Amino acid sequence: MPVDVIVVGAGASGLACAARLHNAGARVVVLEARDRIGGRIRTAVDGFELGAQVVHGAANPVHDLVATVPLARDTPAYVVSGGARQPMGTLARRPNPPWSIEPALARLPGAGTVRDWLRGRDIAGAVVDEWLTQNWAAPPDFLDAAGLIARLEPDTGEFAVAGGFDRLATRLAANLDVRLNTPVETVTWRPGQVEAAGETAAAIVLTVPPPVIVRDMLKIDLPPRKVAAARALPLGDACCALITLGQDAPESAAAFDADGRLGFVRCEAGRPYALVVAKGPAAARVRADPTAGLYTALPWAGAVRHVDLADWGTDPWTTGAFTYPRPGNAPAHATWAEPVDNTVFFAGEATATTRPFVPAALRSGERAAEEVLRS
Repeated sequence: MPVDVIVVGAGASGLACAARLHNAGARVVVLEARDRIGGRIRTAVDGFELGAQVVHGAANPVHDLVATVPLARDTPAYVVSGGARQPMGTLARRPNPPWSIEPALARLPGAGTVRDWLRGRDIAGAVVDEWLTQNWAAPPDFLDAAGLIARLEPDTGEFAVAGGFDRLATRLAANLDVRLNTPVETVTWRPGQVEAAGETAAAIVLTVPPPVIVRDMLKIDLPPRKVAAARALPLGDACCALITLGQDAPESAAAFDADGRLGFVRCEAGRPYALVVAKGPAAARVRADPTAGLYTALPWAGAVRHVDLADWGTDPWTTGAFTYPRPGNAPAHATWAEPVDNTVFFAGEATATTRPFVPAALRSGERAAEEVLRS
């Protein structure tokens, strides 16, 4: 039996879109290539996320869907620089500590790349470069200053999803027809009719990252402007690892590897895990050896029992962490979001110019659902 709408992708945007359509009475099927829901949400064990990490801000829509808990801001923090570990507070005694860059950029905006902005203020150094790379999945040379400012949000706290981020995906997927292990490799369509993976519908919502289409993982005939927009929206590289150790952590701590090997590392007292979250060039290093540099960041770590890797950069259905603000690509987000002939619709964080995390994905799914309903 034909459905009204096909949604491709069971990540946050696809599930939010399908839930809105389902609640409006539409017949919807969600097609997901993986054997799980969530997309770039993936909880390894409670408290350790291999995908989306943090609920940013008190106004985040995630709070309305699942229970959240504030993250402690007094956890001991360290920086690894020059092959040695020091308390993070040592950076506060230097000019321009890395966490001051984004607020300064918002107060004193400039044109060009973030690198241009840094040079104009005589700010340089590997620590600042790596900090920005780990926060934005690209180095300052490839970050647009105005685009980064547009994505900044007021600091109103950080939260975790109680029981793990996977609970958000489960909440959104309730009562939906989700078909796992169903990759959509080809979409054929004409106005008012779509076929994909054996399903027929009046409309389709694509939530896959743009590079999936650029690389022909999903083949679909789109107008040239849409193809050009997709090419302008690559994702930054990312690789995460949950390392199971032979002993429990003696303290809860976080470490920032300014040497570019591990990104951010975190552990919790009394639990035998170290979480590594790496973006940019550090992701390739973690991909090659997730434990390189681990004993500098966490000297107590001891034996490694197991490594659970989430390699977002080489995942063909993900291709990276999220779209980063490249110079000149701001119009591409809006173009990528535009429907085609009231038949092919688009959602996902790549359609938004706000902070490119779960809230952008949720809102994009709801926006696409409203477009479908109006059509």
